[in-house]
Amino acid sequence: MSRTLQLTEQLISRHSVTPEDAHCQRIIAERLKPLGFVFETVESGPDDFRVTNLWAVRKGFGPSNSAALTPVETRLICFAGHTDVVPTGPLDQWTSDPFTPTHRDGKLFGRGASDMKTSIAAFVVAVEEFVAAHPDSYLSIALLLTSDEEGPATDGTVIMCDWLERHGEQIDYCIVGEPTSVERTGDMIKNGRRGTMGGKLTVKGVQGHIAYPQLAKNPIHLALPALAELATVQWDKGNSFFQPTSWQISNIHSGTGATNVIPGAAVVDFNFRFSTESTAEDLQQRVQAVLDRHGLDYDLKWTVGGQPFLTTPGTLVDAVREAILEETGITAELSTTGGTSDGRFIARICPQVIELGPPNATIHKIDEHIALTDIEPLKNIYRRVLVLLDAQLQNPIA
Repeated sequence: MSRTLQLTEQLISRHSVTPEDAHCQRIIAERLKPLGFVFETVESGPDDFRVTNLWAVRKGFGPSNSAALTPVETRLICFAGHTDVVPTGPLDQWTSDPFTPTHRDGKLFGRGASDMKTSIAAFVVAVEEFVAAHPDSYLSIALLLTSDEEGPATDGTVIMCDWLERHGEQIDYCIVGEPTSVERTGDMIKNGRRGTMGGKLTVKGVQGHIAYPQLAKNPIHLALPALAELATVQWDKGNSFFQPTSWQISNIHSGTGATNVIPGAAVVDFNFRFSTESTAEDLQQRVQAVLDRHGLDYDLKWTVGGQPFLTTPGTLVDAVREAILEETGITAELSTTGGTSDGRFIARICPQVIELGPPNATIHKIDEHIALTDIEPLKNIYRRVLVLLDAQLQNPIA
C-alpha cells in the first residue's frame, strides 16, 4: 500500500462531517512538522458550529552555501483544501460503512474519497517527497486547510484569507485540490470559476377573495411577465474561458394554502452564475430595470456568494499542464465550468489560482469512491509541479 493511500484511508476514517475536522488537520501537522513547517490554527464561528482552519508554511532557503542559511526572496505555492465532508445520507444505502475505507473492484470507497481527502493526502506526500529530494529549495510551500468548505463557507477560507493579509503572508501560486477531473486524474484543470449571486425577490400584491379579483391584486400574475422577460435576457456572450452568464429561478413561494385566496405576496429565489464579462453591480441594475419597467411593487435582496476569477495560461497553468503531461501523458483541458469553490476567496489575495484533483463522478453521492489507479498519479503531479516551479526559481529566464 502506498503512503498516499495509507494517509487517504487514515483521513477517510475520521468522521469529519462539516464543520467537524475530527483531528484531520492534527494528523497532517504531525506529518509536516519534521519537514520544518510552522503552523497556525485559527478557530472561528459560533460554539455550535465551530470551524477549524490550519495554515502550515515552510519557507524556502536556497542552496546550502547561502549565507547563514537565511531565507532568500522566493515564491510561495499554497495547496488549499478542506478536511470536512458532506453528510453521508442514509447509511443503509451504503454498500459499506462510509467511514471505513473499503476496497472493491479496484476502487477505494468512503466519504471524502474523491472530495477531497485523497487530494489532501496527495498534497502531504508530494511535499514530503519533494523536500526529501530538495531540502534547500528556493520554493516556499504552504497548506491552507479548512473544515467549512462544505458548510456555509463563512468561517473557513474566507476568514483565513483575511488573516493572511493581516499577517503579511503573500501567496504567489495556489492549487486547490477540488475533484476537477472527468475520466482520469489530470484530464481537466479548473483555471477559473464563474461568480455566483443570488436574489430574493418579493413582489407585493393585495390579498383577497378569489371570487372578487377586482378587489385584490395578484402578485403572481404581476410578476410573471417580468420573470418571463428576465428568462430571455442575454446577459453577456461569455468569452474564450467562460460560458455566457446564466440566470435561473430556483424557487417560487406564494399563497396561503387555500384555493380561494389571492395571495398578498410572491417570493422568487433566483441565481446568477456570471462570467468575467459581467459584474455583480451591472447585473443587479439590469434586473431592477426590468422589474421597474413592469411597474412592480417589490423588495429585492442580493447575496453575492463569490466573484468570478480567472488564471490565464502562465507560470502556474503551464507548470501544472507540463506536470500532468509528464506524469500521465494527458494533455489537460482548461475549464471554468461547474459550481464554486474556495478558490473564489483565495483569488482575492493570490494572482494565480487553479483547481486540480481526481475524477468527480461520485462526489457527495452514496458509495463515494475513487479508482485506486487515480491516487498515485495525483501525488506525482503535485510533486512534479513543485519540481518545475523550483527549477524556474533557480534558473530564471533572463
